[in-house]
Amino acid sequence: MIASVHGTVLAVRLDAAVVEVGGVGLLVQATPATLAGLRVGQPGRLFTSLVVREDALTLFGFADDDERDVFETVQTVSGVGPRLALAMLAVHTPDGLRRAVAHEDLAALMRVPGIGRKGAQRIVLELGERLGAPAPTAGAAAAASSADHREQVVEALVGLGWPLRAAQDAVGSVLDGSPAPVGAEEVPGVLRAALRSLGSARA
Repeated sequence: MIASVHGTVLAVRLDAAVVEVGGVGLLVQATPATLAGLRVGQPGRLFTSLVVREDALTLFGFADDDERDVFETVQTVSGVGPRLALAMLAVHTPDGLRRAVAHEDLAALMRVPGIGRKGAQRIVLELGERLGAPAPTAGAAAAASSADHREQVVEALVGLGWPLRAAQDAVGSVLDGSPAPVGAEEVPGVLRAALRSLGSARA
């Protein structure tokens, strides 16, 4: 198993990055939030999971080993493959998924494209406590850090090549100009919506 890759980032797309390792460019599928942390021409490290199929070897990358572990665990649910598992992490943080499963929050799970009510019920039933308990909310510290999440989305868009002002406008448009801080679990959703907004404007 390839547990991680570390090398120069050659390219970053909306759904994958190319990382050069030992003179070989490895294509690594990842979530937008993970890809936003990479910079073309700079060193990058991704924790990885190699999925082997008869017709393909696909490498999936993650910001940390907890994300990778959750990715692999959710695939033990019948009907959940690597693409759907990655989509789950694009919508929810690992702790967000833990909370959704622990609290049987079907609505939260159904926010993931490709998961309906029956699929959400199956995930809750089959995962049980295998994801572990979510980290406790840090109270005031969590509230303070949430104020930075809006800026995190803007920085992620800039990292993907968008101008700062365009990124700020796109995030403002997605949030309807609300000055309220963005919660940690909202970051992936806001980022995807902002990318769609920017893509439409470019078209």
